[in-house]
Order: sequence, then C-alpha cells, then structure tokens
Amino acid sequence: MAKECKMANEIKEFNLKEICKYLDIDCPDSDKKIIGINTLHDAGKNEISFLENKKYEKFLKNTKAGAVLVREEDAKKLPQNIIPLITEEPYLKLALLTKLFVFAPWENGGYQINKDALVDSSVRIGKGARIGKNVVVMPNAVIGPYVEIDEGSIIYPNVTIYRNTKIGKNVIIHAGSVIGSDGFGYAHTKEGKHIKIYHLGKVVIEDDVEIGANTTVDRAVFGETLIKKGSKIDNLVQIGHNCEIGEYSILVSQVGLSGSSKLGRNVIMGGQSATAGHLEIAPFTTIAARGGVTKTIKNPGIYGGFPLMPHKSWLKLQAILSKLLKKD
Repeated sequence: MAKECKMANEIKEFNLKEICKYLDIDCPDSDKKIIGINTLHDAGKNEISFLENKKYEKFLKNTKAGAVLVREEDAKKLPQNIIPLITEEPYLKLALLTKLFVFAPWENGGYQINKDALVDSSVRIGKGARIGKNVVVMPNAVIGPYVEIDEGSIIYPNVTIYRNTKIGKNVIIHAGSVIGSDGFGYAHTKEGKHIKIYHLGKVVIEDDVEIGANTTVDRAVFGETLIKKGSKIDNLVQIGHNCEIGEYSILVSQVGLSGSSKLGRNVIMGGQSATAGHLEIAPFTTIAARGGVTKTIKNPGIYGGFPLMPHKSWLKLQAILSKLLKKD
C-alpha cells in the first residue's frame, strides 16, 4: 500500500481576461495572472477579492488584492493600483468564480505511509496524502488527497477526511466524523436560485485534539478552519467554516458553531449551545447548555439562556417566572 509521492503545490492560474469572460463582466485591458480568491484583508497581488457588505468597506483602502469585484459606486474607493471588476452582484459573481478555482474532490495516485503506521487494508487514500509514524487508521476510513496526519494520531472506522486537511500529533477522531466538508454557503440570484460557494480553504487540527463520533468540521471558504491544541470536542458537534477554536476549549454534544465564530482559549460550551457566527468569545468563558450567543463576548464569565445573559441573572429570571406561574 505504501507508495512514494511528491506533494504538489496546488495552484490554478488564469488571466484576468479569462475570468471576466467566465463571469460575463466587462474586462479591463489586463493579462494579469490570478491564482486564487481571498478576503479584502488577506488577498495578495495575484488574487481576486470582493466587496458585498458595507461593513467590510474599511478594508478597501489597504487591500493588496490584484482585482476586486465591486459595485460601480465603490470602485473609486480602491487604491489606484487595484483593478476594479464592476458588477451589480459581487457576491453572486464570487460564488460563480469559486467553481473555477476548486480542485477535484478525489484523485488517485501516490501517497506516503510511514512504516510504523497501522492502516487497515479497507482504507481509501487519495493522491499526495501523508500518514505519519505510529498513526492508526481503522477500517473503511477515507483519507482524501493531500491530507496530512502526523505522528501518533488515531482515526476510527468510517471517518472521512476531505482533501488538503492537516491533522497534528496525537489527535483522536472517533467513528463517523467528517472533517473538511464544504460549509453551508450559497449566493442567491434575483430569481431565487441558490448558487453554491465552493469552499477553497482547508481544516487544520493541531496536536492533542480529540473529536467525538459523528462530528462535522467544515473547511474554510478561504484560509483555514482551525482547531487549536488540546481542544476536546464531543459527539454530534457542528463546526462551521472559518471557525477558530482556542487552545484547550471544550465543546459538549450538539454544540453548533456558525461560520467565522472565534473562541478564545479554554472556552467551554455546554450541550446544545450555539453561536450566530462572525463573533468572538473571550478566553475562559463558559456558555451553559442551550445558551445562544448572538454577539461578541468581551468579558470572560459564565453565561446562559437566550437571549444570552450572565448565568446568575438567567437563574434569577427562571425563579421569577416560576413564581409568576405558581400565582396563576
């Protein structure tokens, strides 16, 4: 089963004229090479970005993107060296463009398995995967192309790890979990059709993380979904795209994190608690069971309920409501 391979530098390259033709928008006179898509904040000179939501307008003046999908009224806010791609639907054009840059979900070919790893013969392994020393991969697991699994990690039966996921040392992933699937992201046409946003990022799981059975971790749209060192995640947890889980955090069963939630170090989330996404939770914060986080939490503490409030206040509220019900 062990085969030698050389890791590929995965890049797709198009010139700007090809991209404009694909998106059916007017093209500037430029043969600029484009190798990917990214946010305004993170894009490099050979990447395309976009502006849909006005709250991200502040990033326009300092973006390093090669070109930006923008509405005509926003084009003048770009730095002079940035090429505007004028469209009335930047987010929809972004969604269409992600399909151009996505890689095939599966490729057969050479991969590497360390001689001290134990990999069941039923395991399917994609091109370019690397499985390290003393790794155990149990029956019917699927290891996608260019996945890396570092020393001492254990992959239980029927785990599926999508393309380009990176797993650190001594990680445990229990049966039936899915790591690296696309997040739930769509752009919508004026006619109400839902256009898929292909997720071009990856999942990175650092050392000493444990992930329970039937948990899902979505890959990033761009960049990384990151689970930091020592975090412990229970069964049936959903982690959305571009989330960041801080070191030594604990997520109990049926927690749901919407996309781009950022948890600080040692955050604890009780069963069935959830976040609304695009928010941060301060280090050493606890969210009680079924707590709903809809805004950034800046001050560490114990919170509960929905709308979320300090846990002691939530307990007092329940006591008051109980007394009112008894009076009836």
